[in-house]
Amino acid sequence: MKMLENKNVIITGASRGIGKGIAQVFAQHGANVAFTYNSSVQPAQDLEDELTQLGVKAKAYKSDASNFDQAQDFVSEVIKDFGSIDVVINNAGITKDNLLMRMTEEDFNKVIQVNLNSVFNMTKAVLRPMLKQRAGSIINISSVVGVKGNAGQANYAASKAGVIGFSKSTALELGSRNIRCNVVAPGFIETEMTAKLDEKTVDGWRQAIPLKRGGTTEDVANACLYLASDLSTYVTGQTLNVDGGMLT
Repeated sequence: MKMLENKNVIITGASRGIGKGIAQVFAQHGANVAFTYNSSVQPAQDLEDELTQLGVKAKAYKSDASNFDQAQDFVSEVIKDFGSIDVVINNAGITKDNLLMRMTEEDFNKVIQVNLNSVFNMTKAVLRPMLKQRAGSIINISSVVGVKGNAGQANYAASKAGVIGFSKSTALELGSRNIRCNVVAPGFIETEMTAKLDEKTVDGWRQAIPLKRGGTTEDVANACLYLASDLSTYVTGQTLNVDGGMLT
């Protein structure tokens, strides 16, 4: 059964990692996908081709969600190309890890701008069209680090905790218009980035997780699939931890 048949979905930062995994699962479920990339031109083009072959409409846009005007322009383009927007997944994010003692003001501000401002920018941009159609699902990707904190990631934790607070407030404001806003907080997800790390270190992390494995991008995508679909029409303002029991 295709759970997102004919739904138009925006995903930010989808040329690789979790964003790419979400785009693939959503397209398999019949969603038309508009996604952004920043610098990965070829991977973005490859993904567009891959999704199109699944029989859905897909288009890659070079756009920086952390820039307010670019976010507005991007959403206008998507409405022109796709007609409407049913689901938004704010996934774009970066890390610039360091102990607070060594963290520069620039590294703090940049992470907040990319991880948190982008969620504000994109939500503002889709607000009017969603209010007009009196329907929509906004899914913001946070992190278990935003729920519990992590040494060496004060900037990242602050940005991801901010995403949770922003989402709860958005859910309260927009609920009466049938627009839902939820958060997915992934734990240790194995992507091409973690593949470059020392295997012994990675295995140590796996053993500390109750389910004894790292998550896949598909695990995160399936949680988003539930929140994007009509299976969750009475769910809003929630944070779903996809972490193998890490925060239990």
